[in-house]
Amino acid sequence: MKRDHDQPHVGHDDHDHADTPAAAPTASCGPCCGESPQLVPAADSPVSTGLRFRVPAMDCASEESEVRRAVEGIAGIRSLTFRLGERSLRIDASPDVAEQAAASIRRTGFEIHPWPQATTPGGESAATADDDHGHDHDHAPGAGVGPAGIWRGDAPGAGARSVRSPHTTHVNCLGMAIAAAAIAFAGIDVFKKGASALLHGRLNINALMAVAVAGAFVIGQWPEAAMVMALYAIAELIESKAVDRARNAISGLLAMAPEDANIRQADGAWLATPVATVPVGATARIRPGERVPLDGIVTEGTSAIDQAPVTGESIPVDKGVGDPVFAGTINQSGTLTFKVTAAASNSTLARIIHAVEQAQGSRAPTQRFVDRFAAVYTPAVFVLALAVALLGPWVLGWAWLTAIYKALVLLVIACPCALVISTPVTVVSGLAAGARRGILIKGGIHLEQASLLKAIALDKTGTITEGKPKLVEWHALSAEVDAVLAEHIAAALTAQSDHPVSRAIAAGLKPNGVEVKNFTALPGRGVQAEIDGAVYVLGNHRLIEDRGQCSPALEATLSTYEKAGRTVSLLASDAGPLAVFAVADTIKPTSRQAIAELAAMGIVPVMLTGDNQATAEAIGRDAGLTEVRGNLLPEDKLAAIQSMQARYGATAMTGDGINDAPALAQADIGVAMGAAGTDIAMEAADVVVMNDDLRRIAETVRLSRKTHAVLWQNITLALGIKAVFFVLAVFGSATMWMAVFADMGASLLVVFNGLRLLRSTERG
Repeated sequence: MKRDHDQPHVGHDDHDHADTPAAAPTASCGPCCGESPQLVPAADSPVSTGLRFRVPAMDCASEESEVRRAVEGIAGIRSLTFRLGERSLRIDASPDVAEQAAASIRRTGFEIHPWPQATTPGGESAATADDDHGHDHDHAPGAGVGPAGIWRGDAPGAGARSVRSPHTTHVNCLGMAIAAAAIAFAGIDVFKKGASALLHGRLNINALMAVAVAGAFVIGQWPEAAMVMALYAIAELIESKAVDRARNAISGLLAMAPEDANIRQADGAWLATPVATVPVGATARIRPGERVPLDGIVTEGTSAIDQAPVTGESIPVDKGVGDPVFAGTINQSGTLTFKVTAAASNSTLARIIHAVEQAQGSRAPTQRFVDRFAAVYTPAVFVLALAVALLGPWVLGWAWLTAIYKALVLLVIACPCALVISTPVTVVSGLAAGARRGILIKGGIHLEQASLLKAIALDKTGTITEGKPKLVEWHALSAEVDAVLAEHIAAALTAQSDHPVSRAIAAGLKPNGVEVKNFTALPGRGVQAEIDGAVYVLGNHRLIEDRGQCSPALEATLSTYEKAGRTVSLLASDAGPLAVFAVADTIKPTSRQAIAELAAMGIVPVMLTGDNQATAEAIGRDAGLTEVRGNLLPEDKLAAIQSMQARYGATAMTGDGINDAPALAQADIGVAMGAAGTDIAMEAADVVVMNDDLRRIAETVRLSRKTHAVLWQNITLALGIKAVFFVLAVFGSATMWMAVFADMGASLLVVFNGLRLLRSTERG
């Protein structure tokens, strides 16, 4: 079975896989290609560079490392970028150097072909969808490995065969021939890869299986050798199909965006146009039930949009003129016309997929540990098997064939694939599970670190609160004031102003037909106008003080509002103040629940804001926070994160990715809220919540903790099964076919255990 077999790595981060001249692993993976590939420019992401190739047999981290080693030392290679899910390699080098690198790779036993130039509208190669077929070819039947000889002895298993008569000899020869044919049919690729690994002085699963099967055949255990190879091939096929589910969990999102868009032409007619050819600025139309083909801004119509593929929101979102729509989302009710704001290859959906692909390529800390462990483990077990074969007869008095057979069983059970594959499958399943919930986690390291969080800093505006001022309360200041008239006058005044506070008041009052004359803005204080022959003003505390219209009672009222963190505006005439209007940035409906969930998980939530301390404390009390810090500049937020790290430990920071950049960079995990369509936030943050629901952070921590638990379950399971069979192989009666079942069974168990992360998301 394949170690990282078909792990859903699609893109690799710079630290582990890109911008390095070459590196290392453990398994060569395919026959040489006879012709030199003709180099063509790669067709990939708009920001990608270099020449791209398809390596059909490269389907695990071990084989990727083999390819790296093949080009090590070739001058002129600026960087290598691997995508195991696509079995692709990008070589950033001049064409002649890339040709030299391709030739070196072929010499190690890998086929390598230029990447197809044809691409889908989303910018992905059309050949990507055929990767599964390439995998099946990796295990295609071959021809021709024969027995090296016939030994007689007392090895366990099928037992030695005594040649008692010509008839028996013919039967044995026929059985050996059938076994040899079966081994060749099922294992030709294993022998090719194993031979290549041994020739290059490296040990991997293919080398172990090749030596074990060949050794069993030579000592007369040819029925068992054939069965072991057949079981191995079948188990690999089952495993590859299971792993493909995790590998394709994200790439399947590409199918959500339609291939054509209904675009308005110059003559006003509507024409179905391939999305790859639609320019930014074009006008598109979607009918009820259709998927949005491209990102855009609504220009006509109203409807509800199911945004679950992008933001993870379970409830459709109402859209009207000026609202954004995202490719891959589903129009529910009305017809919408929208202006295209991004090309198909740069849509929000395409960037989400690209970011997750890059995240899949970055190795988590546990995966790095497992890879280092496996690099030592495999040679160590090979040495142990050799010691059993050579020392067993001298130390324990075994027959030579018994010792050799036990050593061969050890080689089969020694396969590290269950251990190695346990981490990438689990991590990718966790990343995909998060993406399906609208949580974009940009790397396995961040997925694991989230489980260690002890504190989280929450920005106020746009994270805890809506980020938009809203009229929360208003009332007349005395019983003598006509409240209805005051409302009409205030609505008329604020309708003339574009100040955010005025817009909030206007949105909270009933519109009316009051005529306004001589409207004047009073910078820094408010507005003034004439209505029905009388002059009215609507402004802040300072304006009323300047007019000499403040009183102790009014000051007390204003102080109460200001302590509650509300911005106050007053309506006044020449006779005095008439009404007070309180505006505030209101708390999101989900913030209280989210903060309570974080606290219940043992994570200390702290609000950091640039607002004054009184406002911060008022919002904090309303949200259920016990610690708030106000009057903070960007550098103050940075210092606050440092103090929280020293006090609590691992600390996360939420923000918009721009003003909070220093704090986001300092935090152990940076989280961007409401980042759908925001390039800067997606680039700056480690975790992106694709809607502005603060509860997604608690979900991220829960997912991280579950992923961490599954990772160590898999590692314990893989090593535990091997430990049991090591003992049985040396001191018990374990056979080779039992070893294959144990090894492949362990691999399948860890794969399906990792996939539980996807299944739990599907149910939820």
